Amino acid sequence: MTEQQQEDTLQNENENKSSKRSIIVTSILLLLITAVVVLIIQRYNLAAKNEQQEKALTQSFLQLDSLSNELDERILTISKLGGEVDTLLSIKAQLEAEKSDLMDRDKRSQQSIRSLKDKVEGYRELLLIKDEEIKQLTLINEQLLSENSELKVETQELNQSIRSISQQKDDLNKQMELVAQLTIQDMTVYAVSESGSERSDEFRNRNIKQLKIQFSISENKVAPIEGKELLIRITAPDGNVLFDVTRGSGTFMFKGRELFYTAKKEILYDRAKQQVIVFYEKGSDYAIGMHTVEVYTDDYLMGKGTFQVKS
Repeated sequence: MTEQQQEDTLQNENENKSSKRSIIVTSILLLLITAVVVLIIQRYNLAAKNEQQEKALTQSFLQLDSLSNELDERILTISKLGGEVDTLLSIKAQLEAEKSDLMDRDKRSQQSIRSLKDKVEGYRELLLIKDEEIKQLTLINEQLLSENSELKVETQELNQSIRSISQQKDDLNKQMELVAQLTIQDMTVYAVSESGSERSDEFRNRNIKQLKIQFSISENKVAPIEGKELLIRITAPDGNVLFDVTRGSGTFMFKGRELFYTAKKEILYDRAKQQVIVFYEKGSDYAIGMHTVEVYTDDYLMGKGTFQVKS
């Protein structure tokens, strides 16, 4: 082999080596470019997936927040209707905890979209069930309200009847009390002298040792048989009542007022007509003029009469 041939052979070998290196470098570059492209695509896909998951989690949070508000409304409505809300309050607390987890980024990344969707659907089903419960409670409350209204009307009518009967009873009792009241008639006032002689209706002081007040109590078949205390009230011409505690005088109530009485007499009334005599000794002269004698018992006036003291 000539020297020229050797040089050509060496040159061809160098060219072959250079070509191989170029192919290897090109292959490596292509592999690197491919790896970079694949990495970029993977990162893009991962970012897109993360963004999609983030949107789904955000949407789930908004749905849970909306469900929480709706749950508050159901709790308030059922509570007003008298339903049981303890279970709903526990579920509400659980829902708020899940919302709190979604606000925590570390816990949020661990949430399963499928799991959250299932929970959202579960809460929606619960709300539908509670809506049915609210309908039933509303119907029951409307029925109770209607029954209560009818009961109130019946109660009012019954109370009105009771008041009417009570009023009639009171009126009847008052009428019976009036009918049972005793009355006096034929009152005559005598002046009894020292000698025991009697003068009626008109007399002078010199003829008066004591007064003899005589009257009859009328028959009354509806009055109770009982002891009666008769209060005798003698009023002088000047309007003053003859009053002396040492001679048996005192006070009593009549129509809300305290009045003086001059003397009193106790009797047993047996519904038959009976005569009553009351003696009263003043111990001093009487005023000149017309005197009034009234007889009271049980806070009512039985009757009255008069006598004249002449000068």
